[in-house]
Amino acid sequence: MQRKTLVKILIGLALFYLGLVVLFESSLGYFQPEAGNTVAITTFDADGEAHRRIVSLLSSNEQLYVAVNHWPRAWYRRLRENPSMRMEQNGVDSDYTAVIVEGAEHDRVQADNPTGIVFRILTGFPPRYFVRLDPR
Repeated sequence: MQRKTLVKILIGLALFYLGLVVLFESSLGYFQPEAGNTVAITTFDADGEAHRRIVSLLSSNEQLYVAVNHWPRAWYRRLRENPSMRMEQNGVDSDYTAVIVEGAEHDRVQADNPTGIVFRILTGFPPRYFVRLDPR
């Protein structure tokens, strides 16, 4: 096989994979599936405008967490700027302060809540962060 042909095939595969990740992430953002351990969180921007997002609720060491494991993460940027948030679970709203998790706590939450390889492939291997939800 010629080098040009190999390069074209590799570029085609890379573009196909990128399209698959964009399609998967976009569909999750659009449909925001609610099932199992999902909850609705509301974050607030600098102007106080509320933004609702569906995320999976995790637990570790009897604490509640949400994971930042997708490339689209405007809600996470808002939490970093304003850690006040609201969570709706089973029709009940509760106020929380979001705490960005690092170090040993991050490692423990990761170990308690691993992601599968299929999920990692479909999401394009984004870095994974955790936010602890401290009740207010």
